[in-house]
Amino acid sequence: MAIKILNKSEKAEIEKKMHEQFGIKEIKEKIISIGKEKLFLFSGNITGEEIKKLSENTKIERMGIYFAKIEEKTKEIRLSIDGAQLLGNEVKRNVVELQDEKDVEEWMQGKELNIETGKRGFVVIKHGEDFLGSGKASENKIT
Repeated sequence: MAIKILNKSEKAEIEKKMHEQFGIKEIKEKIISIGKEKLFLFSGNITGEEIKKLSENTKIERMGIYFAKIEEKTKEIRLSIDGAQLLGNEVKRNVVELQDEKDVEEWMQGKELNIETGKRGFVVIKHGEDFLGSGKASENKIT
């Protein structure tokens, strides 16, 4: 799989989607794509040329922190658990706050939640000050 540091216009496109979906205004770190879908945040100083040179001599599997995936069919962005925790304080929309401890426990066990959210699409799951990841909301559940 190819590792690529996104250029300014590619990064701007991801930032636009992040703003539309989650209200996140800006991502300060570099965004690296691995394959078609996986996005990583990277704060180092390595350049695209240096990555290319490195990959000629060694296999690079990943760089940075995996923070999101672009869904192939819908082009929506799904934050990873790390992404939700890392960017959580910047998320201004599509947040579902769990009040019930039973819901928190079920979510942390990997179960879907049968709750009405009034939202559709990817949401960030939160309990108190803790960000628990993200899920896909429909009218009566989050998966």
